[in-house]
Amino acid sequence: MVIQTNDKDFRAINEAIRASDGDVTLKGCLGQRFICAGMSSVSVTIEGVPGNALGAYLNGARITVMGSAQDAVGDTMNNGTIVVHGSIGDAAGYAMRGGSIYVRGNAGYRAGIHMKEYREKVPVMVIGGRTGSFLGEYQAGGLIIVLGLGRENAPIVANFPCTGMHGGKMFLRSDCSDIKFPSQVNAAPAGEDDMKEIEKYLEEYCRLFGEDIEKIKDYPFTVVRPDSKNPYKQLYVAN
Repeated sequence: MVIQTNDKDFRAINEAIRASDGDVTLKGCLGQRFICAGMSSVSVTIEGVPGNALGAYLNGARITVMGSAQDAVGDTMNNGTIVVHGSIGDAAGYAMRGGSIYVRGNAGYRAGIHMKEYREKVPVMVIGGRTGSFLGEYQAGGLIIVLGLGRENAPIVANFPCTGMHGGKMFLRSDCSDIKFPSQVNAAPAGEDDMKEIEKYLEEYCRLFGEDIEKIKDYPFTVVRPDSKNPYKQLYVAN
């Protein structure tokens, strides 16, 4: 089913998606917010640029964006998949607690802020380019993977990554010699077991975007983990 979105607000768009029978393609999308919010059993392809909070509270649906998306992609999503063939804005995966987000290009500030996990629910975000400042701020769980493809000679992340991080892991395709991490995390070269943990996500990224996994793996990765059970102690206690 094809839905022309040029003259529709997000309510009308979401109502049309829910009323559809089968896969949906949205044409002419131009900044409408909250598309597919809370949806669970639909596959939606978006041609155009969706607005903020694409896939907020997503609960199992699959969203494919053929271009770029704005801020708060996957806000508090619980399950499902979001694939973006361009870049995304700030605060992607805010409080994400399940599902996966794959982005071919770059991400803005605060990607993965407040990501969390519970038992078997482990959210995953894979960014093919680089990210802005405060990557993984207050991360409490899940996996953030940043590949820096095409930007190997530039910092893979801007300032203040992992601020307040107290759970989960971050994998950066870089030796991170040019990155300053906070003292409550431990950054170390990724070992064989670490790489096995993320291999299926790298394979899926390559399948989605036509990249060469051997080229991606033929480069140093750094894995970042919390280094304390109380990462805030140093911020609020003198001794």
